[in-house]
Parts: sequence; C-alpha cells; structure tokens
Amino acid sequence: MFFLFGQERMGRTFVCSLVLLCFLIPLTVADWNILNQKTHNGLKISLKNYCESWRMNVELHNIRDFQVVPEECTEYITKYVKSTQYKVDSERTTEECLVYLSTSCNLKKDGKDAWIFDIDDTLLSTIPFYKNNLGKKINVTALEEWMSKGKAPALDYSLRFFNEIKSRGIQIILISGRREHLRSATIDNLVNVGYHGWTGLILRDPTNELVSVAEYKSQVRKYLTSKGYRIWGVLGDQFSSIAGNTGGIRAFKLPNPMYYVA
Repeated sequence: MFFLFGQERMGRTFVCSLVLLCFLIPLTVADWNILNQKTHNGLKISLKNYCESWRMNVELHNIRDFQVVPEECTEYITKYVKSTQYKVDSERTTEECLVYLSTSCNLKKDGKDAWIFDIDDTLLSTIPFYKNNLGKKINVTALEEWMSKGKAPALDYSLRFFNEIKSRGIQIILISGRREHLRSATIDNLVNVGYHGWTGLILRDPTNELVSVAEYKSQVRKYLTSKGYRIWGVLGDQFSSIAGNTGGIRAFKLPNPMYYVA
C-alpha cells in the first residue's frame, strides 16, 4: 500500500514539475530574447526600446534585406503605422520637399521640370493589406490580388504635396515596382482617391522584371534625363526608389518599416 501510494505521489509530483517546466521554458526563452536584453554597455531595454530601435535602423538603412518584421515587433509596428507619429513623420518629409523646392530649385517652366513619385506607401497606402500580414513573408499573389481591387487609400500629406507640385507646372512622373498587368487598376485607384494630371506612369514589364527594383528605377531616371527632363526630386518609401544613379537629384524618403524592397 505504502509503495503504491509513494508511486502515485511521485507520479503527481513529476507531472506537476513537468507542467511547471513547460510553462517556464517559453517565458525564459522570451525573457532571454527580448525582455531581459541589455545593450553592450549593460543598459536594460524594454520590448518597446528594442522594436523602436529596430524600426529606426530600418529607416536609416542599417537593417537591410529583411523578409519579415520580427514577430515580437509586429504589434508595435502596426501601432506605429496607424499612429499620429507616423503621420507627423510622413508629413514632415513632404514639408521638407516643399522647402527644398521653394529654395533650391530654379524651375525653367518649359515643360521639362519634373518630379518623380513612387506609388505604394508613397501616394497610396498598403497598410490595410499589411495590418494582417506583418510577420509573414510577402505573398506576391495575394498582394497583387489586393492591388487589383483598387481600394488602397490615399496618403493625405502626399496628395497635398502632389497637388502643390502640379500647381507649379512641374511634370509628375510615377515610377512603380507594380507590374504592367496592374495598370488599369492602378490608374482607377489613383484617380478615385484624388490623384490626376500626372505626365507618365511607368510600371515594370517582362523586359525589366529580372533586374532589381533599384536598377530598374535608376534606368528609368536615366532614360527620362536623356529625353531632356530635369528631375528635381524623388519621393519614395524605399531606398530602392532613390538609390543608384540620381544625377544629383535630391531624394526624400517616407517612413516604412513594414517591408523591404531591394
């Protein structure tokens, strides 16, 4: 009797210990990974510190080629892109564009002054798509299906800047990494949310889909320059929109910690 009772007691103790261990291991791993992190100088950091530092280094182009937002930061990044701070950061960018345009650009007003815009997360927001897809690798098919519906909202600060550029007689050229089969949906989406009056809309076709986005956009800018356009500035949300041969063009980057396009 005593032996059997002792076995039962030991069994219960083992089960309880196992349950407790299973509960503690995830907490210990998570605690070690993020919540108990310290800098090299021994400064203890919070999850918010970690995710804000990650976001900032994405914007500074110190973190490159990431495929997904770190899982522990998806909630933080989602809150950021829906926050007042994101709008303030973005609007400040377009305000600096206007300062530069007003103080440093000697416009000829001969139909050859030009400004280049990216589209996604520059003129149109993809936040409605990514709010449920952060932390996942980009599913191009799903993204293009969403784009084909033409429901992306305008970014208000970019729309105001777009209209200001247009009012000054500057030619507006849109260069996007979107593929050619999305042209009709893209035009409809832009027009429906208030964008109209651009000079050119350049999308990727099979002849340039094999090169990087950075190289593709650089080649387009070079071509436009060869046609006599004076490109005064570029506004985009990815470094690939403003990298490469800019020919002294001033480039402005909007914040976007949701994804990376090379």
